Parts: sequence; structure tokens; C-alpha cells
Amino acid sequence: MEASVSNLEVCNFAFTGKFEELKKCVLSDKSLASKTDQDNRTALHWACSAGHADIVEFLLDFGVEVNLKDDASWTPLHIAASAGREEIVRSLIRKGAQLNSVNQNGCTPLHYAASKDRYEIARLLLENGADPNATDKLYSTPLHRASAKGNYRLIQLLLKESASTNIQDSEGNTPLHLACDEERTEAAKLLVEHGASIYIENKEEKTPLQVAKGGLGTVLKRIVEG
Repeated sequence: MEASVSNLEVCNFAFTGKFEELKKCVLSDKSLASKTDQDNRTALHWACSAGHADIVEFLLDFGVEVNLKDDASWTPLHIAASAGREEIVRSLIRKGAQLNSVNQNGCTPLHYAASKDRYEIARLLLENGADPNATDKLYSTPLHRASAKGNYRLIQLLLKESASTNIQDSEGNTPLHLACDEERTEAAKLLVEHGASIYIENKEEKTPLQVAKGGLGTVLKRIVEG
């Protein structure tokens, strides 16, 4: 017997990709398409998680609500963006998924695309109206996430879409503080080239220059001084 993720059979079918069984289930009782399980998830949440685009299409065409939140306030779009399901992200956006919906941590789908380096998904979200400067409960933006991880192309993309370089999170850190702290040299250089200040102090009264390790501080200063 396969391990089940849900106390609802229809959700397990969605997660394991058993399209025919799911279809039979839903056609015999329409309410099952939108029924929620122990995690307040529908079959749509589970199909997004496992990447079964055919099941997602079927459920969306069947009229399942695209913006339902699970017990942690994740929408299907949060799940698909975080799991890297590009085709599914497209389908959800087409059906009106809310791009700036926040979960219990205050994160939007773009926060997860940024931290997990899901470039194409981030591009899709931004092109369709995702806010590049959305802040989560710790006042972190997608640029904070991408900078901490050194996701270079994603940082480029966010900057191109007008992401602000100098927003401070709850610790007073800008994306540049995080890039310097994690020794993301190329990311730090890119941020400074796009206006990130090397002089903003965080709550520990440290500037990105003071956080920078090795010779990175000197490199950044040179960029600023031109």
C-alpha cells in the first residue's frame, strides 16, 4: 500500500498522479473536487505539489477555486512556485490566481521563486503583476531572498523589474548586507552597481562594508567611487 499524504482519497489520487481514479471520483461526487483534508488542502493543492499538470488542468476546468488557502495559508500558486512547477504556474495564472497572496509568514509566491532560484517562474509572476517589493513578516523582500542565496540571474531580473535595493528587513539588513554576509561576491557587486548603499547600518550598527568578508568591501568601495 502506498503511503498516503492525506485523509482524503481524492487528494491522494491527486498527489500520486492517478488521473483516471481521480476523475472517476470527482465525476461521481462533484463536491470532492473542492473538499479539504486534514491540512485544509484540496486535490488541487496536492496536484500542484507533485507536479501533475493534467490533474491541475482538469480540476481548474472543473471550476475548483484557484485561490483556496491551506492551514498555513499557502495557495496552490505558492506551492507550485516553491516546487518549481512552471507549466502549472502558467495554468494557475491563466485561471486568475492571486499573485500577491500571502501565507502565514507573509510570503508571496515570488518570495519562494526568488529563494529557490526558479528563474522562469519568477519571470512569469513578475510579468503578470507580482510585486517585486512585497515584504514578508520579517520585512524581507524577494530581493533579500535571492541576494542571500546569491541567485545572480534572479537578482538581475528583480532589479530589471524595479526591485528596491535598500529596503531593510526586521534586523535592519538590506539585500546587500545579506549578500556580503554570505560572501556572494557577484551578487553584492551587482547590487552596488544598481544603487545599493554600502553605508546603511543594520540593527547591530554595521554597514554592508563592515559585514563584508575578505577583500569584498574594498571591491564594493571601488565600484561606488567609480
